Amino acid sequence: MKSLVLAFGLLLMASPLQADTQPAASKVVVKPVLSTTVTSSGQPIVLPQKDAQVSVSTYEIPPGAVLPKHKHPFPRYGYVQGGTIEVTNLDIGKTETFRTGDFIVEAVDQWHFGANKGAEPVKLLVIDMVEKGAVNTVLQK
Repeated sequence: MKSLVLAFGLLLMASPLQADTQPAASKVVVKPVLSTTVTSSGQPIVLPQKDAQVSVSTYEIPPGAVLPKHKHPFPRYGYVQGGTIEVTNLDIGKTETFRTGDFIVEAVDQWHFGANKGAEPVKLLVIDMVEKGAVNTVLQK
């Protein structure tokens, strides 16, 4: 209990209510990257209905690599940490290019693939939200 009170106290000290009393050099800077209610193909974002599990991974995709055709049965989000990736959604015939600093809200249950057509590796931080124990990538046969 004592550690919980201490943690709560530390949280309050770092909260925006205390931000004005901190020196300018130590203020937290928040830059919104994306706010949306739909996927890249316009679908409403729907979370798993039971036992949600969050998995976070990093991907490094070398120059010239093309990912296999696949789909995701649950929400998948990606942040482009480096490089440029082109994603083609085969179900709707749409191709989008995502660059360093972009956030991707991938389509759910729609076939797509990604390609690194650039000269540097693509680095992604990927967040999956699935039903506990489920996989979130289905390869096209």
